[in-house]
Amino acid sequence: QVQLVESGGGLVQAGGSLRLSCAASGRTFSNNAMGWFRQAPGKEREFVAAISWRGRVTYYEYEDSVKGRFTISRDNAKNLVYLQMNSLKPEDTAVYYCAARQGSLTVRLPEYDYWGQGTQVTVSS
Repeated sequence: QVQLVESGGGLVQAGGSLRLSCAASGRTFSNNAMGWFRQAPGKEREFVAAISWRGRVTYYEYEDSVKGRFTISRDNAKNLVYLQMNSLKPEDTAVYYCAARQGSLTVRLPEYDYWGQGTQVTVSS
């Protein structure tokens, strides 16, 4: 089992920044993928960003609306994954979830096996 705990959410004005963290514990895999998803009120959960690694090579994927504004990164020694969010917009308001899977990077929500409890991000206009 893998446990994921998100932190770093909050209220920020449009144009501001936040950094989300995801701490992984339990059975963490040496080769896995981590993703960030979000769910706004009344909407389905959607992909935001993902990262995977194999040896020294790291792979990234971003949803189009966050490209150039959000950056996903990892600290394997600390079992942490980050989502740096800059130039935030009101439409970024959502609960943000961290997810993990063993295997290659994917943007498909059903292919992630482990999920955190979510952290609220609210962007005011």
